[in-house]
Amino acid sequence: MSRIAYVNGRYLPHRHASVHVEDRGYQFADGVYEVCEVWNGRLVDQRRHLDRLERSLRELSIAAPMSRAALAGVLEEVVRRNGVRDGLVYLQVTRGVARRDHAFPPAGTRPSVVVTARRSDRRGQEALAAKGVAVITVPENRWPRVDIKSTSLLPNVLAKQQAKEVGAREAWFVDAEGNVTEGASTNAWIVTPQKKIVTRPAESGILRGITRTVVLEVAADLGYAVEERPFTVAEALKAAEAFITAATTVVMPVVRIDGHVVGEGIPGPIATSLRLKFHDFSELA
Repeated sequence: MSRIAYVNGRYLPHRHASVHVEDRGYQFADGVYEVCEVWNGRLVDQRRHLDRLERSLRELSIAAPMSRAALAGVLEEVVRRNGVRDGLVYLQVTRGVARRDHAFPPAGTRPSVVVTARRSDRRGQEALAAKGVAVITVPENRWPRVDIKSTSLLPNVLAKQQAKEVGAREAWFVDAEGNVTEGASTNAWIVTPQKKIVTRPAESGILRGITRTVVLEVAADLGYAVEERPFTVAEALKAAEAFITAATTVVMPVVRIDGHVVGEGIPGPIATSLRLKFHDFSELA
């Protein structure tokens, strides 16, 4: 089956899908995005993702491209047309097409909307989770408004590439105080030797991950103690467990940080249980 993309009101073969060269997303990274998991043919936490999308649009003063119901319909149709049972759907909204100028374009400029979907290998992901992944740490060098899910991701791209070059799956940003903020495309977590789950508060300095929100609910249901506070790299290296969360990974155990073994060097029971219970708590559309 050939892939289908949605671009500004049209469903097109993926290979022919394109935007104008003066789209502000291309010129300035002037846009926002969301990535939603597709699980058993259903969108995971679509409501929460659209809530966050609306917030990102407001923070950047980008007009909503269509009604919420219409946008939800597009997401579901793209998933359907691509026959995705397990995978991801990607949604991007930019400020639209206009003559290149740093200032906002004239009022009434229509936002651009792109939606794509692709399948993923669930068995491969489960095998990866059973083994665990490695992360590296890199200095925090992003703009302060990482709470907005902006398409401006060059520091994240460079961090991911640095991780890839040393055989790691993710890079954790570390601020000037030595605290882990978040991953290049994930939220970061540790489990202390006292079995307390620790993750940085989402009030500032990180993206409020949708998967992160659901994991907090799962942890509460399972009776795990959770502390939302900063943690250092040194504390992470002494942790019993570590893991990352995102729509692309759900809960993924971390077994090495900067080459150092975490805990026993295998996925721990807390991260594993959170992963197993995750879809019992997520909303399915």
